[in-house]
Amino acid sequence: MEILVCVKRVPDTAENEIEVKSDGTDIERDDLVYSVNEWDNYAVEEAIQIRDKIGGSVTVVTVGDEESEEVVRREMAMGADKGVLLSDEAFDGSDGKGLATILKAEIEKGNYDLVLTGAMADDGAAQVGGMLAAMLDWPYASVVNTIEVLDDKKIKVGREIEGGNQEMNEIDLPCVLSIQTGINEPRYVGIRGIRKVAAIEIPVHGAADLGISSESVGRGGAKVKRVDYFVPDLGEGAEILEGSMDEITEKLIELLKAKGGIK
Repeated sequence: MEILVCVKRVPDTAENEIEVKSDGTDIERDDLVYSVNEWDNYAVEEAIQIRDKIGGSVTVVTVGDEESEEVVRREMAMGADKGVLLSDEAFDGSDGKGLATILKAEIEKGNYDLVLTGAMADDGAAQVGGMLAAMLDWPYASVVNTIEVLDDKKIKVGREIEGGNQEMNEIDLPCVLSIQTGINEPRYVGIRGIRKVAAIEIPVHGAADLGISSESVGRGGAKVKRVDYFVPDLGEGAEILEGSMDEITEKLIELLKAKGGIK
């Protein structure tokens, strides 16, 4: 089975204190620590497990600048067979539809049976997977937390739905799935694995390589444009807890006890 996994380089919220720029145009990105999007990491692990069971190959792809190559290499060190970087100044400022347009063009250059994305990324929109499936005219399932390959034409997937319930579906291949965290336990990536892929050449495809008009993607093609970032005002009765994580946790427990939330 030929599997493509879409990944993204995002700020690591566990390692960063996220602050909004004074002019509200973006977050402060100087000195941020970046990593692969958490949901995408689960998608790559699931792809690797499927490949190990039934054969085939796993390709990881990302849209971004040259620094995004690091997440492609990381997922190759994790066990993916190949990686591709989609990079072009024309892609800057793409909205969800623009990103899906870029990914669709890359997918159509290959012969994939299954495309996986994370359920969402750092902007929380959770829209690229669904848009991509619609553009490809492929079946789609979101927040997938189990996958069983039935044969070379059909898979069974479980979806997390309201109330902790599970929904099971049989889906024809090829298809697109957005993967939920918890579907597996992503494997540890060691220094040996990183060194092993360090010298592998990662293909870089731009708009011309993909046959994409620069007017259809990027800021010019975006139908959704981010106009402002801001920190909400502190509401009446709200309290911001400060200190280290241990101090904040201790204060929170005491507040919950005081208000009868826990005993």
